[in-house]
Amino acid sequence: MNERLTTIGGAVPLPERKDMAESARRLRDAYARVPGAPLFKKEFGFYCLERWKEQGMPQDVPLAELFDYDSPGNHSLGQLGWCEAALVPAFEEKVLEDRGELELVQDFAGRAVLCFKGRRSGFMPEYLDHPVKNRQTWEERVKWRLDPATQSRYADLATRMQAAREHAAKGLMITQNLVGGYMYLRSLIGPAELLYKFYDEPELIHDCMQAWLALADAVIARHQEHVTLDEIFLAEDICFNSGPLISPDMMREFLFPYYQELIANVRRRQIDKSRHLYIQIDTDGNALPVIPVYQHLGMDAMSPFEVASGCDVVEVGRMYPDLAIFGGIDKRILAQDKRSIDREVERILPSMRERGGYIPTSDHGVPEEVPYENYLHYRQRCVELGG
Repeated sequence: MNERLTTIGGAVPLPERKDMAESARRLRDAYARVPGAPLFKKEFGFYCLERWKEQGMPQDVPLAELFDYDSPGNHSLGQLGWCEAALVPAFEEKVLEDRGELELVQDFAGRAVLCFKGRRSGFMPEYLDHPVKNRQTWEERVKWRLDPATQSRYADLATRMQAAREHAAKGLMITQNLVGGYMYLRSLIGPAELLYKFYDEPELIHDCMQAWLALADAVIARHQEHVTLDEIFLAEDICFNSGPLISPDMMREFLFPYYQELIANVRRRQIDKSRHLYIQIDTDGNALPVIPVYQHLGMDAMSPFEVASGCDVVEVGRMYPDLAIFGGIDKRILAQDKRSIDREVERILPSMRERGGYIPTSDHGVPEEVPYENYLHYRQRCVELGG
């Protein structure tokens, strides 16, 4: 079976533009920063759908139709985590302590999480403990869960790769999304404790990152037997409202050697070596100080440009003409009134469309404070101004 799949996978070329799905053409234009191209239509995510139901949002109309989104222009391969490490097996999810209206639970990533009973997702819980405290806990509790040879990781590989090849044949961008190094380390050690570990136990951090690299490289290598990748998309969240959580020097010491090796290996293994491999970084907070740092790594695209932290996509677009920019619509303005929404989109969308390389989305998941009618108006203006 693997031999047959490899042969089929190698035979999937990038189709001519006229033979691509319309959504694939539009998305590829965004990544290629084509000036004046129609803006790809999508949203970052939602925390508001239950509230919108109460406000009269139709329940029998798909969101893509209701808000005029494009069909997906990419296909994500997954299997390598996003906000947490790709642990196999995951930790047992169980209640550790009953605290009345609250409960302390162990989640799938091995963290002790304080949350409201029955509400473990959809809001920000309090993380009280993390699984890695030293080398002993790393090796006993976590490291073996990152073994790339664990066969259950590949149990559905044939099915997933068949779907990937079918999407590639339509020209959809093939995206390998994975948890970035900082996000991975934070999920294992905790945001505060991690900062001490960089100084107190650098060897432990490097061992954690070597495990990250070994797993990512092995899984992606299996994927690359069947498809050419168009993008590596790293979930990083390395910034807060005032800037990066670690210094550029620490990024270069603890993260970049592993990123560089992974990217080099991916490029070397590509079936279609002429294909450009886009690198996208996702981080909340004030990302402005790290843009030039990640560009040295080869970053082509960044998201979602949190406005409350000082990110202005129009200004970023002027400063970095070679950067594809996704996001940057102030979710707080979407909660105000239609006139404020008009001012926001009229300031951003025409100039960014002229520039090219922009996808307008909320600068994070749309919160429940945004009224349904406001968001509907916002989407109508995006369609009008985005072409």
